[in-house]
Amino acid sequence: MSCTLTDEDADPGFSASCLTTAELQQHWRAVKQEFRSIKLLFDIPSARINDQMFSKYVVYRIVIIQSGTYDCKRVAVERRYTDFLHLHQELLLDFNEEMEDMVMPRKRVTGNFCEEIISERRVALRDYLTQIYSIRCVRRSQAIQAFFTQQELKEAYDLLRGGRFSRALEGLQKVLVLQEKLSSHDSTLVIPTLCAILVCQRDLEDFNAAFQTGRRALPTVRRYELRRYQGPLLEALVDLGYSLELPVAQLQEELTRVRDSPHSPVSLISLKELVVQEFV
Repeated sequence: MSCTLTDEDADPGFSASCLTTAELQQHWRAVKQEFRSIKLLFDIPSARINDQMFSKYVVYRIVIIQSGTYDCKRVAVERRYTDFLHLHQELLLDFNEEMEDMVMPRKRVTGNFCEEIISERRVALRDYLTQIYSIRCVRRSQAIQAFFTQQELKEAYDLLRGGRFSRALEGLQKVLVLQEKLSSHDSTLVIPTLCAILVCQRDLEDFNAAFQTGRRALPTVRRYELRRYQGPLLEALVDLGYSLELPVAQLQEELTRVRDSPHSPVSLISLKELVVQEFV
């Protein structure tokens, strides 16, 4: 079943007639979410000492919790003090005025591995994250996104390129949870991750899950005219639909329109080719 919107309600470049009722509901939830402030809480419940042959440092476990409702998707990332310091320096470059009252816990010359000092720093770093996230322009910055997801994304894409799709999928799904919490202001930020998840699921021959992942990404790709992803994503969905013996006539028609568009590149690459270019 498909639904159509009135011209008054429709977004430019967004074709609601191609969406199922479920996809429309998902789309409008995403639209409403853009105008709803999601409050996040940060916790650093633990830390560990990584003692290697030529280096010794403390790793802090950070948990992001979405407040207001029960958050059943709590994932954690681990970061060193130097990662926090790099984030602070990046933010100062772009938001020096907004960050003038923000203080990073100072680096100590001695005592860094004392249990009491580590405990104090856990609290201080937690408070630091809470303070910077309270500044709207800061929490929407690329630096914040990179701090919480770039290490995990790079590892996942390296695994994907190496053909280790199960481990790559696990990492990408973890990142997706983080991105959904951190990027409520911009739903396009999750599209590369969703496409990478689809590629992993398809190579693992979980065609139904791959198809559902693609249908989840498609409304946002359409709405924001993400031409880089639109053709490859539609092609992947059509192929998956044929494999699953699903009706894909509308998707095939849309793919043809995209290919015939003057904005389309002469040669469309596959979704997998597009995905493996990330983090090269």
